[in-house]
Order: sequence, then structure tokens, then C-alpha cells
Amino acid sequence: MSSPETFDIVVAQLGDNWTLTPVVFENEDYQLPDTPAPFVSVEIYGDFFDQASIGAGERDDNLWREGGEIFLHVMTPNGTGSRQARQYAKQLVNLFRGQDIDGVRFLDASIGAGDPGRSFSNYYAMTATIGFERDE
Repeated sequence: MSSPETFDIVVAQLGDNWTLTPVVFENEDYQLPDTPAPFVSVEIYGDFFDQASIGAGERDDNLWREGGEIFLHVMTPNGTGSRQARQYAKQLVNLFRGQDIDGVRFLDASIGAGDPGRSFSNYYAMTATIGFERDE
């Protein structure tokens, strides 16, 4: 999982700028509606810190870099095609791609990451992936 600092920035960016669908983060309670409707499921991974500098007196005085990825799973009803999912995925990527938000740099992004969308029960998932890094 990512650091709490990165997680909070992603939550705030989506909360302040995304109103088209509900957004659900890891381990949150979300009751699927009786009639399938679009939503975004978010996972944030970035649990490593690479040492990015050497020579400071104490280990923690060096620069440490967190790196990771955000997975934005755009869920749309099965049987409705993939266009709406692609549109939402592109709009979500554009909220982050190339941004530096409070020290978190959002880097490369992809829609699908080379994988086709997939069906889950009543939903089709199209995943947008965004790389990030943060120095500490």
C-alpha cells in the first residue's frame, strides 16, 4: 500500500474533482445498486522507499523516494460496450497525469495497460493506471 501522505492526496484530488460516478477506495463499504451503474474502484500501491541520496549523517537525513501506481478501475454495466469506460478512464487520468500535487509527482499513465477490459458479475472493468513518486 502507499504511504498515508500519498493516499490522502489521491483521495483529495478525486474528491475535489470527480463527480461523474461514485468513487470507492480499498476496504470501503459500497453497496452495489440493484440496477448496475458506473462507479470507480481505486487501489493505490507504493510501499517501497528507495534511497535517493547518500552521505547524510543519519540514515533518515537522506532523501527517500516512494514510488507506486494508482489503479482506477472504471466499472460500467456489462453489455454496454467499452466506450463510456474509456471516456471515464481518460478523464480520470487527466486529473493526475503530469501533475505535482503537494510533492506527489504523477508520471506516466495508461488505459488498459496492455490488458483488455474484463467482466465481473454484472460489471465490466476498464483500468487506468498512473505512476507516481514522492520524496521524503
